[in-house]
Amino acid sequence: MKMKKVSDRHPYDPFVLTTAFAVFFIFCSYAQTKGEETPAQNRYVGSAACRECHPEEYENFMTYAKKSTSFQSVEKQMRHLTPEEIKQCYPCHTTGYGEPGGFVSLEETPHLKNAGCEVCHGPGAEHVRTGAPGAIIGNMSKKDCEVCHISERVKAFKYKPLIHGGAH
Repeated sequence: MKMKKVSDRHPYDPFVLTTAFAVFFIFCSYAQTKGEETPAQNRYVGSAACRECHPEEYENFMTYAKKSTSFQSVEKQMRHLTPEEIKQCYPCHTTGYGEPGGFVSLEETPHLKNAGCEVCHGPGAEHVRTGAPGAIIGNMSKKDCEVCHISERVKAFKYKPLIHGGAH
């Protein structure tokens, strides 16, 4: 099955809506941080950095959460998409894309290629450094999931929020 390019799709197509939301999200993130230096504590470190202190949560995430291997979905679609269309997948299929210290490319930031712990819990460098619970987002709600899992995507992929299914 050959995928349509974004420009050939209907404006209310779930993929188009998701793509538009992702571009808007990246723009807002960029606009808020433009011209500002981001302190090192706001950097992404990747899910492996969580393993030492949170081994059970890490193992459950890696075993049961599909987003722990989310980049595989991008890799499967690469031959059907242009490089620009592929980049539109990154906000939801990688960690921190478009944000300071987030995913840049497979070559530069391979440890952030999947949607990892920090997608929900926020950048973890300060939490890893200090162990302070307040340095990371602890309690999530379904609303937090809706950054990527918008209603059109929920219908298209029969998504059940992991917050209710026990991501960890």
